[in-house]
Amino acid sequence: MQVLNMIMYTAITLGVLIFIHELGHFLAAKLTGMRVDRFSIGFPPRAFGIKIGETDYCISWIPIGGYVKIAGMIDESFDTDFLRHPPQPWEFRAKPLGAKMLVICAGVVMNVFLAIAIFWGISYVNGKVTKETTEIGYVAEGSPASQSGFLPGDKIFSINGKPVTNWEEVENLLYIENLGNDIRFDIERNGHRQSLVAPRRSPSESSEKPFGMVEAHLGAEVKAVEPSLPAQKLGLRPGDILVTLDSLPVGYPQVSSMIRERAGRTVTIRWRRGGEVLSGTTTIPTEGRIGIVIEPVYEGPTKRIHYSFFGALPEGIAKTGQSVYLFYLTISKIIAGKASIRDSFGGPIAIAQLATRSAEYGVVQFLEFMAVLSMSLAILNILPIPALDGGHLAMMLYEKAFNREIPHRVKLVIQQAGFILLLLFMAFVIYNDLSRF
Repeated sequence: MQVLNMIMYTAITLGVLIFIHELGHFLAAKLTGMRVDRFSIGFPPRAFGIKIGETDYCISWIPIGGYVKIAGMIDESFDTDFLRHPPQPWEFRAKPLGAKMLVICAGVVMNVFLAIAIFWGISYVNGKVTKETTEIGYVAEGSPASQSGFLPGDKIFSINGKPVTNWEEVENLLYIENLGNDIRFDIERNGHRQSLVAPRRSPSESSEKPFGMVEAHLGAEVKAVEPSLPAQKLGLRPGDILVTLDSLPVGYPQVSSMIRERAGRTVTIRWRRGGEVLSGTTTIPTEGRIGIVIEPVYEGPTKRIHYSFFGALPEGIAKTGQSVYLFYLTISKIIAGKASIRDSFGGPIAIAQLATRSAEYGVVQFLEFMAVLSMSLAILNILPIPALDGGHLAMMLYEKAFNREIPHRVKLVIQQAGFILLLLFMAFVIYNDLSRF
């Protein structure tokens, strides 16, 4: 069932993003009077499809993107038959530079619009919610946070000199902006101010070993209940919030270790379901599991801002901009040697895992993941790499700047080389995905 869910969510995510991107090229070509011979999801060879009018709408075998075949253009199909005839009015090569650039950039523009639309809709429906706490609720034993001297109950006031007022700011400064740097924390402990320093970590350590602290006020929510195990017999259901275990308050992630420590013992568990508090007694099996999947749920103070329909648009644009900034930070950290290429890029397996995980958290998280991925694809596509939109654009700008056309044979070689590079890059990221298992 898990594999089927991964396939479904991956197909939805990539299918929507590729379709929207290629739809941009398609509509721009039609708008500028170009003939579209093929609208393909996937790269050649063609698998199956249907021809409507002058356009073949199809699915192709190589699932690393898609393409729109426009008459009179050297593209991913490597078709050069049109070179045997003089330019025709409906062909790409017969159009002015402005029309060509519009067609080439339209896919990227559509991906940007999709990201803005998703973030706009989420901001309008949900508003903006921040966790109004900087207090640490849990520190994992042996983690970098523990080694740096953090304790539960510490309140963070600033990170590398930047004040923080909520947990979102803490995570942004800790995991993004200061990746690969020494980090100085100004904290309050038992009413006294002090500073703690977390030494920089290597790129591999940053990804393989999380910093190891979570915010306070995290409750333990039951996400799933396994049949025929103590939790189900006790009456626990998905959505229940665990409150106490043998009269001791529980939260996330301490509850798992508390259950394991009481293996073979009879315990009393209290949980909250809506506004009702329930309780029951059960014996924990010797393997230390009662058959529940636990997820964190924040129950502390929050700040919610509501937006009007048009008032949510600037917030949607701002969130889209944050995705671009995150991409920039990632690339800059890789260049500076503060992040590894291996852990910064994910292939289809990583996308499948993230899509499935985000969908399990809810529709909003799934849509946010799709919006961020849409922006990443937009940025990658506009880079001046052969076989991508940016490669086509770079060749056109070169021709305009030097007032001479690149020979079609050279363009074909460049496209073929770019396609091979894309296949090699795909093999690399798939290998990375498999090596993480």
